[in-house]
Amino acid sequence: MKQLYIDPDISKAETLPGSFYHDTTIFESMKDRIFASSWQWIGDKRLNSLPNSTYPFYLLDGYLNEPMVLIRSADDTLRCLSNVCTHRGNIVVHNPGSAKFLTCMYHGRRFKQDGTFVSMPEFSLTENFPRPCDNLHQFDLVEWGPFLFTGISPRFELRNILSIMNERIGFLPLDEFIHKPTLGKEYLVNAHWALYCDNYLEGFHIPYVHQDLNSVLDYGLYTTELYDYFNVQIGYAKDGEECFILPEGHPDYGKSIAAYYYWIFPNMMFNFYPWGLSINIVKPITIDKTKVSFITYLYDESKLHSGAGAMLDKVEREDEFVVENVYKGLKSRVYSTGRFSVNREQGTHHFHRLLADFLRQ
Repeated sequence: MKQLYIDPDISKAETLPGSFYHDTTIFESMKDRIFASSWQWIGDKRLNSLPNSTYPFYLLDGYLNEPMVLIRSADDTLRCLSNVCTHRGNIVVHNPGSAKFLTCMYHGRRFKQDGTFVSMPEFSLTENFPRPCDNLHQFDLVEWGPFLFTGISPRFELRNILSIMNERIGFLPLDEFIHKPTLGKEYLVNAHWALYCDNYLEGFHIPYVHQDLNSVLDYGLYTTELYDYFNVQIGYAKDGEECFILPEGHPDYGKSIAAYYYWIFPNMMFNFYPWGLSINIVKPITIDKTKVSFITYLYDESKLHSGAGAMLDKVEREDEFVVENVYKGLKSRVYSTGRFSVNREQGTHHFHRLLADFLRQ
């Protein structure tokens, strides 16, 4: 991994080698070096909206499997705590519910709603107790409109990213977006998770793979903007196709924007359309199996079946076909690395640089 390097000059750079996507050692190291070092979307505030409510979950269930619990305290403060008892490691909260204190059912250790240790039976003779490490660990929790994010030990600041995103989509009332579980879906992709992101991060394939999507987008105007740990692809609508009604003073005011495709390293995608938002979370399962969750939030249902945000299931199936075949091709004994299109693959090049950087640490 120390040899991983992507030239910052895209015109000179080579892609990650094919072997990268089939190396089990690298795949396992990604748990700590990439996913534990970045941010993950949890859900929205409706998970536990009432005072004294608890919501246990596993961060990136099936891969990181970090036990956490959301706590909304009596004063309406929302926190994200470790769900592991500091005595012997038992899971503290097993089901969503209501609790003024968190009590481990194994030996009765009790914690306040902020994770502070309260009491423990049969510990009167234990010296130097309690210590700070006897409190439940508190993870940083970021709120963006109704959406919640946390991370184990992120290397970068998510709030800065969301602030820049708000420059373009801040005019949208995110708190009014309505979660529609019936429009959500989970896809199982038989390929390495990073290949799915590789594909998402470039619009180069749109004319070749997505004919319906290409029919509503102006491919010539399609652009990618890069930032430190995220990027955005901007899809422009062809004449007569659905687009945002942007307010005066907006950075893209006067332009026909069909979609903003935001990606946050390593695996979160926020796709804004005139009808609302499709959140895509890419979840590694094994080195050759990935779950992609599509979560739908509606704002204007009348626009749901028009423009770039229509037929998302069809677009996803087309992407899966390509990604799975690329994964097979990367096993070839005669393939080593590829090159990048300077005009069209800035996002994928950006992703490869971040992967190499995080894995070398």
